Amino acid sequence: MHEYNSSSTVQDYGSLPTETSVCTDGASRLLRLGRLAQELRAEPVAEEARELAARVSEGRFYVACVGQFKRGKSTLLNALVGDAVVPTGFIPVTAVPTVIRFGEAIHARVRMRDASWRDIAMTDLKEYVTEELNPENKKAVDGAEVFVPSPLLSSGMCFVDTPGLGSVFTGNTATTQAFIPHIDAALVVVGADPPIAGEELALVEAVGKQVQDLILVINKSDRTSDPERAAAVKFTREVLERRLHRPMGEVFEVSAAERMEDRGPLRDWEKLLESLHGLVDDSGSDLVRAASDRGLQRLSEQLLAIISEDRDALQRPIEESERRIELMKETISEAGRSMYELNFLFMAEQQRISDLFVERHRRFFRSAWAESEIEFDEELPSLPLAFGPHYRRRLMHLAQEISRRKVMPWLKPEQEEGERQYSAVALRFVEMGNNFLKKLADAGLSELTRMPHALEPEKGFRVRSRFTFEDFIGTAQPPSPLRWLADIFLPFVGARKVITNEAREFLQHLLEINSARIQNDVLNRIQDSRGRLEAEIRKLLHEISRIAEQALDRARIVKEEGAPAVQAAIDRLNRLERDVSALV
Repeated sequence: MHEYNSSSTVQDYGSLPTETSVCTDGASRLLRLGRLAQELRAEPVAEEARELAARVSEGRFYVACVGQFKRGKSTLLNALVGDAVVPTGFIPVTAVPTVIRFGEAIHARVRMRDASWRDIAMTDLKEYVTEELNPENKKAVDGAEVFVPSPLLSSGMCFVDTPGLGSVFTGNTATTQAFIPHIDAALVVVGADPPIAGEELALVEAVGKQVQDLILVINKSDRTSDPERAAAVKFTREVLERRLHRPMGEVFEVSAAERMEDRGPLRDWEKLLESLHGLVDDSGSDLVRAASDRGLQRLSEQLLAIISEDRDALQRPIEESERRIELMKETISEAGRSMYELNFLFMAEQQRISDLFVERHRRFFRSAWAESEIEFDEELPSLPLAFGPHYRRRLMHLAQEISRRKVMPWLKPEQEEGERQYSAVALRFVEMGNNFLKKLADAGLSELTRMPHALEPEKGFRVRSRFTFEDFIGTAQPPSPLRWLADIFLPFVGARKVITNEAREFLQHLLEINSARIQNDVLNRIQDSRGRLEAEIRKLLHEISRIAEQALDRARIVKEEGAPAVQAAIDRLNRLERDVSALV
């Protein structure tokens, strides 16, 4: 994920601030780092350094809105800036990070993966940033910017609407995690029902390790009772303080939907605005400076790794480098074979897990159906008798309500159990990957000292739930004219019980099918998450080989020119290393 340039620097990097016009030392150092990256032909690093320099010189800092999907993050940001500038909806919406920043007039642009910017109409924004119209980011959008004349943003603060966790968009977690290095402060949006979830907590913990300023918001306060919100506030604060090892500030209870419609009580809205203004006044310049320092550290490490790779390749005999690369490739191939063998073990584990969830589903359905029958019979007398087709709709709606009440709460424990089962299975793959990385390191491959060579244990699913409750509207309201006529005449012949029995059968059908859909959703997430972990391990191992091969290719070219050229190249790399280190 890249930083975003100001509107005056979209097309021509030559118009970026020069050292004499940059107003901060951090921006000046970033520009120098960008030129050093160009000398090393590391254009991605150079580009990011220039873009971050532009942000720092303009005093812009990013306040990311993070949380689980359906928390109302996009609606909250719209309410804060006073205009519906980013898409919202009932289904998970945001697919790519969208920066909301100050501008004299409302307009938007998107950045494509080829680093080009494209100005778009505001009405077209949803075509690029929503999951519905850009599923899994098929259009290769790197990010979007929306400019809005909001006083809240006039002093440099920029909001970032991030993809939510736990949505059907399978790439959301990776997208949001990739943006973490660019976050300067965070609006953590949680709910009261349910409060902060496991995957959500892991993201907040990752953000909290990088930034100090976390503003906690419980949104949709109009949909919960006072006791529910009080319990959620207490739970959220205690969990975050325990995970982050520091006290949390006030938790603001708001309803972004009410503020967008200018209705209902203000709740903590004014306090939230005051907190954001205080963030600008008290910490804005510090946040910009911290962004500059983090960027310098991250980008300089990448350049130092490139320098070290190139120098080592120049100083070693070509034959030794070739042997080292062959050793890498052999080890990587061995890792591939081990993963292949682990797949057979995983298939056995998957069958065990499948049997486990089939039994859990059987127990749930047996219990839920017994309880649902009782609830159906208890609520049946309260339904007013009506015209036959109307009576059918009321009964079928009752069946849908009862089944939803039973199935939806079961979703959470099933997903939690699925994550426990997945983590236990994935541990084998993580151990295998770390063993092979250690094997490469023990072989004296210095490249590994500059790689993130420790795979973290899996803490949860890597893909989103795709489960949605199925109401089976067509079954509840059959279009058959004969059925409609039968419903009219059945009450007159004393056979209303036929409709009631069909509604009871419909309730059983809803419970059975939707609980099975949850079971399948969990099993699919286990399979897909394990596949993504395996792909990450393969990518990490091949990245080690790729870096070494590139360094060897460059060394061959220089060595063909003779010893003086080699020494000159080493001297140049030593100079670049000193220059990069001096900037940090």
